Amino acid sequence: MRFRPRRLITPIVLLAGWEGTAQAGLLSPDKLPPPSEIAAAAWRLSLDGSLGLHLLESLERAALGLLIGGSLGLVLGAVAGLLRLGDDLVDPPVQAARMLPHLGLVPLLIIWVGIGESLKVSLVALGAFFPIYLNTYAGIRDIDERLVEAARTCGLTQLERIRHVVLPGAMPSLFLGLRLAFAAGWLSLVVGEQVNGQSGLGFMMMEARDFSQTEIVVLGLVVYATLGLLSDLALRTAERRTLSWRRGLQAS
Repeated sequence: MRFRPRRLITPIVLLAGWEGTAQAGLLSPDKLPPPSEIAAAAWRLSLDGSLGLHLLESLERAALGLLIGGSLGLVLGAVAGLLRLGDDLVDPPVQAARMLPHLGLVPLLIIWVGIGESLKVSLVALGAFFPIYLNTYAGIRDIDERLVEAARTCGLTQLERIRHVVLPGAMPSLFLGLRLAFAAGWLSLVVGEQVNGQSGLGFMMMEARDFSQTEIVVLGLVVYATLGLLSDLALRTAERRTLSWRRGLQAS
């Protein structure tokens, strides 16, 4: 997908309107500081190194949680999707568990794993698990059975059918699951880092709130949003390259 400069029009207009409204006194800087103050806070925190340290801590937690939750979701989704026994044993408890809001499990997770790093990583892992599991399962089950039968007729073994038919057929759904998992992971990290954190973007925001530094609170939200957008962009790029054989509808 080629970058189109006009995609920047709306963000620029919104930022300009936000800055102009704040400079005109229509927005209280105590409630919502203008972009210029947020940029100044970002520059100040970058110079003293604190923003980089908090960002690195958040990235490490997000990566570990996504790896754990994503790997577990992928394995269990494949087992439930490929095997009838796996479907009978794995899918019912997972479907029941996904009805629970994972962020509502924070009090229980605190009892189980405490309020340290394990809590934050566990929240990210829970947020990533369900989208990947559901989309892996759905991607496998949505494959046309006739394609699998044709591969079997051509003499392909079970592993060859999985490699040449099941995996390519499930990849679009799997990439969707990854995008949803990253979004849920970042959301979970925001909550986790605000529970007795000592570092990370969430801790930076809570500390700024205590000192009424609204520009730093908003900066933290902007950084979270930027990380989410960059990760989604990376996944979309990987999806286009991996699934270059697929021809979807193009916007006119």
